[in-house]
Amino acid sequence: MSQGKSHSLLPLLLSLLATLGLLGIAGGLVLRLINSGGTMGNGRLNLGAKGQSTFTQVKNVPSGLFNYGGSTTWAPIRRDVNPLLQAAWPNFQLRYVDPPTGTPGSGRGIRMLLNDQLSFSQSSRPLNEEELAKAAARGMKLTAIPVAIDGLAIAVNPRLEIPGLTVQQVVDIYTGKVTNSQQVGSPNQRIIPFSRRPEDGGTVEYFIQEVLGKQPFGCNVVMVRDTTDGLRCVAATLGSIYYASAPEVVGQCSVHPLPLGRQANQYVPPYQEPYVPVERCPQERHQLNHRVFQQGTYPITRRLFVIAKADNSLDAKAGRAYADLLLTDQGQAAIEKAGFVRLR
Repeated sequence: MSQGKSHSLLPLLLSLLATLGLLGIAGGLVLRLINSGGTMGNGRLNLGAKGQSTFTQVKNVPSGLFNYGGSTTWAPIRRDVNPLLQAAWPNFQLRYVDPPTGTPGSGRGIRMLLNDQLSFSQSSRPLNEEELAKAAARGMKLTAIPVAIDGLAIAVNPRLEIPGLTVQQVVDIYTGKVTNSQQVGSPNQRIIPFSRRPEDGGTVEYFIQEVLGKQPFGCNVVMVRDTTDGLRCVAATLGSIYYASAPEVVGQCSVHPLPLGRQANQYVPPYQEPYVPVERCPQERHQLNHRVFQQGTYPITRRLFVIAKADNSLDAKAGRAYADLLLTDQGQAAIEKAGFVRLR
């Protein structure tokens, strides 16, 4: 090789060596990230790698006793998932607080958060404009972090012979336009719709806002204290109907969870088929149809939210950490086991 050609190749060789060096550094960084559990940037858990995130990998979990409250829909998560979080992070102590007056619910939990009575709250609906305005007036910022998928199931008395309802028929029943089961293709029977009061929880607020389109309840709607009371009334009253979070309805032995559809005769059951008759329960129970909720083919689905403060306070860190824990693969698996649908 001539001396001129050697001089012309030297810059190319140096460039190649530099490129290989950079690739080696980058590869080393990637391996370090993988081996450290997938944390990046500001130390928050990177949830992109499925199957690699556990409770103990979440960063910035504060120590202390933190009060929280809110939605009754979240009761299975509080019962089944929170103890797992506490076992992984014993210094991250959580205490559920009921409101001073009235029944617990999403709205009351958010009000307690705005009044600095809670560190964070659990909600079955997103923040509304009024709550955001109240937070701004008090110099606060709130954020709603989605952590799970839920849906509303319609419970009817098992003796009510009806294959399913459209969402519009549910609307017509609860606004008083439909009062007899003959109007929805069932034998002659007076329909008695039950509901909790609008001020009692996020599920009712969501139902009025998103399902009824902000229409008021008809005068035919009978108010009950809570879902336990509502399901008891449905089991005892022929022609009765009630709505609640799907996990609260689907596995019940005393009521029939009704298939729903956006159009007539295109009904989607909230439970996994085949249908389990009442007389075979509790030996056999319906299981939640996770797939139709996750895919959105079931017509009334929603998300569950952690409502947290959006600042640098200890309360804000607690709310963000609680949401991060639930969003790990371990948290999502526990949420699914508690009867809800994974968000991811």
